Amino acid sequence: MTGANSLFPEGLVFASGNRNKYAEVVDLFAPLGIGILFGPDLLTLDVEETGTSYMSNARLKAREWALKAGIPALADDSGVEVRALGWKPGIYSARMAPDDPGRVHWMLDAMKGMEDRYAKYVASFALFFPRESLCLVTEGECHGEIVQKPSGSHGFGYDPIFAPFGFSATFGEIPDVIKRKISHRAVAGYRLLDILS
Repeated sequence: MTGANSLFPEGLVFASGNRNKYAEVVDLFAPLGIGILFGPDLLTLDVEETGTSYMSNARLKAREWALKAGIPALADDSGVEVRALGWKPGIYSARMAPDDPGRVHWMLDAMKGMEDRYAKYVASFALFFPRESLCLVTEGECHGEIVQKPSGSHGFGYDPIFAPFGFSATFGEIPDVIKRKISHRAVAGYRLLDILS
């Protein structure tokens, strides 16, 4: 993708303090052959997520980071939506508890006794170019179910209790090399790569 590479002469900043997401993004966008900087290594910035959708939150973060850093910024916003909970927690997924074990506990407690376990992970990517004031946005989904108890130590967030369809294991058990091909973030990332190519 040499054409795409010319869009990023100074590289790209990943607008997040989440190192797990950063590792996924570096792997996902490796075909671009560009340097992706971890946001906090460049500057300190906390953008309030006031949007009403994954896309609007991702756009808010990407724009703010790009304008402050002076180079293109890539941001994501993601969450899990559970049918039996009225598609909650959605964009508030990270706010249900202060840490991952707490979020997993909250989810299992909220779904106690429920037979319908259908859920989907949703992710949006926003790539903002400050000089052109241009923002590219994509979204991806991964469908599956919430299992009865946590399993596996891979991943982060709700991964130990989310089993994608077609697999008998959770994202907490599935190796990263596979998860990074089928996850909601991977789907959104592939769509963005298609646009850039």
